[in-house]
Amino acid sequence: MSADGYRFEPGQATDLSIDRDGYRTRKNPFTFTGLAEWAELEFTIKSYFDHDGVTRALWELSPGDHLILRDPWGTITYKGSGTFIAGGAGVTPFIAILRRLRADGRLAGHRLIVSNRTAGDIILRDEFEAMAGEGLEVTWTLTDDASAAGVLHERIDAAFLGQHVRDMAQNFYLCGPDPMVKDLRAALEGLGASADAVTWEK
Repeated sequence: MSADGYRFEPGQATDLSIDRDGYRTRKNPFTFTGLAEWAELEFTIKSYFDHDGVTRALWELSPGDHLILRDPWGTITYKGSGTFIAGGAGVTPFIAILRRLRADGRLAGHRLIVSNRTAGDIILRDEFEAMAGEGLEVTWTLTDDASAAGVLHERIDAAFLGQHVRDMAQNFYLCGPDPMVKDLRAALEGLGASADAVTWEK
């Protein structure tokens, strides 16, 4: 998908539709995960095959099929060094932000904490772990995969943050299921983080 004439900021998304009968009016939000200077637009999308939804239909597209993109939107924009906390596919707004920081040689001083059910659910694990060699601190935690090694096995909640996050005077970026984000916002503020320093999709 060509990026010619289309501009977005890292962390932004668009409402996307498939240009096909039955799908043109179905708007689904997807985050751009490539960089603006790339020749093509990129999305990183987890497909669900257990029901007849948009992600399954996207998986079944062929070269030459068309998508409908609308104006970019989103409130997860980079405000300075800090910790990115995601639940599952909520990591996608952080992909372009961290790729931008990597391209600019500014990964040091940032941390990524991601919760998934199983190790197989982790998105772009190899790429993020390569970023760890360039200054990004990466923490994986799994809630339903006790046999997986090299990861934590805890839910991200107030107790987790109190144990694993040392500095509350930094920026925090949150994305994931709405209940998780709501709970983490309250937990961070309860631990002393400034409400102004917490960014999430409003």
